[in-house]
Amino acid sequence: MIKWQGAAAICMNAENRLLMVLQGTKEEEKTWAVPSGGKEAMEDFQTCCIREVYEETGYKVNIIKEIYHKNTAYVEVRYFETVMIGGQMTIHDPDELIYDIAWQSKDKVARLPLTFPEDRPFLLSLFH
Repeated sequence: MIKWQGAAAICMNAENRLLMVLQGTKEEEKTWAVPSGGKEAMEDFQTCCIREVYEETGYKVNIIKEIYHKNTAYVEVRYFETVMIGGQMTIHDPDELIYDIAWQSKDKVARLPLTFPEDRPFLLSLFH
């Protein structure tokens, strides 16, 4: 079995809010996650992260460093601290899975329905 590989972006703004997207297929309940997605052929994790942020939010980012690595029997996801360098809030998602973009506070992240609920402690630890 081939392990799914992807990247996720952690982007905080000056107001200490986390960039998140509301996502899901047309049929399913929508949930929140940080911008993320699967690696394409010949793409490294960093390039995947930058592309996914742009597709899902319209923002351009630079990678600061890898800050978390989720590695299970079926999935490998690398989470990168990023900094926004341009763009504007716009959905360019070719998969049509993104429904909203928002900068979420720590209080909101504590209560939102998450796509990956196991990420909540990690996400909450990012706020200062």
